[in-house]
Amino acid sequence: MNTTTDIAAPRAETPPALAIVMDERQPARATPAKAVAEKLDFWYGANHALRNINLTIPENQVTALIGPSGCGKSTFLRCFNRMHDLQPETRYAGSIMLYPENVNLVGKGVDPIEVRMRIGMVFQKPNPFPKTVFENVAYGLRLRGVNNRTELAERVEKALRGAAIWDEVKDRLGDSALALSGGQMQRLCIARALATEPEILLFDEPTSALDPIATAKIEELITELRSRVTILIVTHNMQQAARVSDFTAFMYLGELVEVDATSKIFTNPSKKATEDYITGRYG
Repeated sequence: MNTTTDIAAPRAETPPALAIVMDERQPARATPAKAVAEKLDFWYGANHALRNINLTIPENQVTALIGPSGCGKSTFLRCFNRMHDLQPETRYAGSIMLYPENVNLVGKGVDPIEVRMRIGMVFQKPNPFPKTVFENVAYGLRLRGVNNRTELAERVEKALRGAAIWDEVKDRLGDSALALSGGQMQRLCIARALATEPEILLFDEPTSALDPIATAKIEELITELRSRVTILIVTHNMQQAARVSDFTAFMYLGELVEVDATSKIFTNPSKKATEDYITGRYG
């Protein structure tokens, strides 16, 4: 895995201790790269938000992005599905290569709509469409030209089962998605993303607006999904990163400070700035 130059971090006089409990799990295994960011820079107008990011995203693994607010985690995440293209005066440099096709996701000749079909995203707050449960999941499929009722029904059910919500909504497919609970709406959004069979699934603090029970269900789902899809997750909750991820990348001031197996990042980080953040000295 790649790292960048160490960065000096602010120090507090009496830092609070933060205990990170690592679950018993198999060590992160070596898998082929699904995506690789190389010398990636990004600008919002004159604001140089990301600087020389070099990061490998392993296939069928969960990679967590951690760091203080404003460090560039979500900015980096949104480069993968070109969400920044919806804002004026944004600019990329470098590349994010998607394998095995060797497609540069931020290349000028690449269609952002097609990128978003291949890379799904789940946002911080549940954002179901003001449609029925069924039509929320079917939406992306219809955009891809799937209109056969039988095929739609089968693929919607598959996606809802994949998001562990089928049993809760199978008798409510014609009801408004806005009538679901917050946790159910978030899992419905995951089902909507899964319906088009994405190669990478992006999570931007997916549980920050949920209660502990709903959070546990989402975390369990993320753990189950890693066998089917590559996952990149932004979280401010370091316990969550320790629970769900195989690899963790620490970012600070728009730069990648360190990335390694999650077990190593939280027990024996290589960089002082990472240790200071994890132990609560700043952030």
